[in-house]
Amino acid sequence: MKDNRFNWQVSKLDDVDIDQLASETKLSQTMVKIMVARGFKTGEDILSFIDEDMSIVHDPMLLHDMQKALDRIFVAIESNEKILVYGDYDADGVTSTTIMYETLDQLGANVQYFVPDRFKDGYGPNLKKYQHFINDEGVQLIITVDNGVAGNEAIKFAEDQGTNVIVTDHHEIPEVLPEAYAIIHPRHPEGAYPFGDLSGVGVAFKVATALLEEIPEEFLDLYAIGTTADLVSMTDENRFLVKMGLEMIPNTQRIGLQKLIEISGVDVSHFDEQDIGFTVAPRINAVGRLENASRAVELLTTFDEEEATTIAQEINKINSKRQGLVSDIYTEAEEIALDDEHASRQTLVIAGHDWHQGVLGIVASRIVERTNKPTIVLSDQGGNGIYKGSGRSVAALNLFEAINPIREKCVGFGGHHMAIGVTVEADQLATLTDQLEKAAQLVNLDFKQQPQLQIDLKVNIEELTEKLVSEMKILGPFGMNNPVPKFELEDVRVKEAKAIGKDGAHLKFTLDDGNQNINAIAFKRGELADVLNNVANPISLVGTINTNEWRGNVSVQFMTDDIKIDGLQVIDQRTSNLNKNLFKSDMQYIFFNQKLMDLIQSQNLNRKFYYYSSSAIEKNDTIVLVDCPDNLAKMAELIKATQPQRIITYFFHNVDFYTSGMPSRIEFKQMFGIVKTQKLTKTDIMQLGPKLKIDQEKINFMIKVFFELNFVKIENGLLFINAEAEQHQLTEAPAYKKREELIQTQEKLLYSSGDELSAIVERLMNVDNKGVS
Repeated sequence: MKDNRFNWQVSKLDDVDIDQLASETKLSQTMVKIMVARGFKTGEDILSFIDEDMSIVHDPMLLHDMQKALDRIFVAIESNEKILVYGDYDADGVTSTTIMYETLDQLGANVQYFVPDRFKDGYGPNLKKYQHFINDEGVQLIITVDNGVAGNEAIKFAEDQGTNVIVTDHHEIPEVLPEAYAIIHPRHPEGAYPFGDLSGVGVAFKVATALLEEIPEEFLDLYAIGTTADLVSMTDENRFLVKMGLEMIPNTQRIGLQKLIEISGVDVSHFDEQDIGFTVAPRINAVGRLENASRAVELLTTFDEEEATTIAQEINKINSKRQGLVSDIYTEAEEIALDDEHASRQTLVIAGHDWHQGVLGIVASRIVERTNKPTIVLSDQGGNGIYKGSGRSVAALNLFEAINPIREKCVGFGGHHMAIGVTVEADQLATLTDQLEKAAQLVNLDFKQQPQLQIDLKVNIEELTEKLVSEMKILGPFGMNNPVPKFELEDVRVKEAKAIGKDGAHLKFTLDDGNQNINAIAFKRGELADVLNNVANPISLVGTINTNEWRGNVSVQFMTDDIKIDGLQVIDQRTSNLNKNLFKSDMQYIFFNQKLMDLIQSQNLNRKFYYYSSSAIEKNDTIVLVDCPDNLAKMAELIKATQPQRIITYFFHNVDFYTSGMPSRIEFKQMFGIVKTQKLTKTDIMQLGPKLKIDQEKINFMIKVFFELNFVKIENGLLFINAEAEQHQLTEAPAYKKREELIQTQEKLLYSSGDELSAIVERLMNVDNKGVS
């Protein structure tokens, strides 16, 4: 059975001199191989990548409409016009808002910011809010950040009222752009900016750079947070500027950011992009998911230490609440995703009732991870007939393009390749469902095909060193299009696997390749603990490495992304103690002894019990061999008929014939001598074992051999010698032959090592039953 969830693709290494490159770059051979696997072919290429400098940062004036926007902003500042920064409620939007607001404030502008409420205002330009700010507050210039490129209606209203709108955005560009005064977008169809993968905060940072006429290093911490959080490409200038921002964060002057990191329990001295992705960004996002994200902007802009502490504590509590909501909603959504109605679909549209709409994107992501299907999760509120939610996709389907053809049937819609936000009326849910499925069919999507997992290198455990962990940092920061290097370990053994964490969700184990070992973690794979502790097969794994420090000791650990158990899995659970607790799951339990099966069935365990030769046995991935067969041919017959991927072996046996062995010729002679000299009652026979100091089971066996060879007979309840018996060899008796076969079978099945047992079973699948021995 293959437990891997991905299709592994190992990068091919170009034919280059690894030794020479290692000498030129002063890097380890393993590190050089990683670089080569990623397309670097010369020492100059590698060193140029390592030594990137400010020259990689592109001129902001190359962005479309930048000069036009600057001129308008400076006019507004000089005229003391009211300027509104219209933001967004995720981490990218919050950091974008902060940069634009602080830049304009620094230039002396009459500026305020507004972060829309996810639930009241929705994403992007809201017509009613625009009307309020223009008509009631006299705003004369609106600058959007991380939104606006699809806000046609509200922007047209503003321009018609004489209030100019400058759009700064990075989301997918619709067919019809808004009639804004200026649109600054890295992929504007009329633009020529050399890097199209800026985040919202990246675009805001470019505007700030142009306004201030220098790179504003004080905003690099925000650039790092917003860019990392929004999962844009971590290449080109993004990678360089995020790297600078990460170096700045441990000494950030933003008191609120300091407090948030502190309350999150992150060691700021080792702060990296993973701390943003798993700790800082989720907390900032949580505010916008459950409440109003303005509080997060206040956190990042405050100079008051007491206020910063208070807000950081509030945000941490909100994040805890968010985690609970995600868990509860995911449980319900997963049940729907896996039911019969949705099982055969290539995509999923899951609609709930009164689910908190702020966390539906996270739930959708987890459903995609679980099913490999593009998924939209929506909910109404209080039966209002309006379903709002988020979608997440797989690489093979552009979710924005999939739903865009029916955007006019949506109350709200926007997003990009991998993620969308959408709102529909209840009577359009079927339209949304059909459109998503239709889009999947057009690209021949097949959820059963495993998603690809790109692997940089196959390695041995000895290559995974602390030095390599340190060297790999030159590739970072890591993110989209620049992932953490992934390694494949082949044919390693697992030791001490155990489920850890809440409800045993995660897996902790040790890997051994015969020379060295390494500790490993696999998140959300706790269900494999029993399998890995008992499987006889070697396994292969894909994962990344990091260092773990415990009580002053630093060690490398393998962070497992995927696990593969090649070939037939043999789960070794051999036992001499058969009890009802072993029959605890809905699998097929196969018996070689009919009487034993009848005995177990009489306990009414409500399990699938089958005799090994029964035609009723269903083909199943997993079968359990309850008792030990008396010969390998029976086992081969069963395995070839059922073609399982996993076999769990109990091999229960009442008698250990291998340990007991065959009675010796001396013991046969002793037994024959007693029968020859006296007639024996049943009671006499039962007392022979202790008398001769021979196991009673052997006594009974020898008598059976004598009967089969006609050496003895019974009359009137007495056993005695048959004087007319012909001469035979003991080995001619069927019982003798069967015992020999039992001994050989039990030797192989009960006393083999796990590896040997696995090899025996593999062999049984591939040989002619007549040739089994």
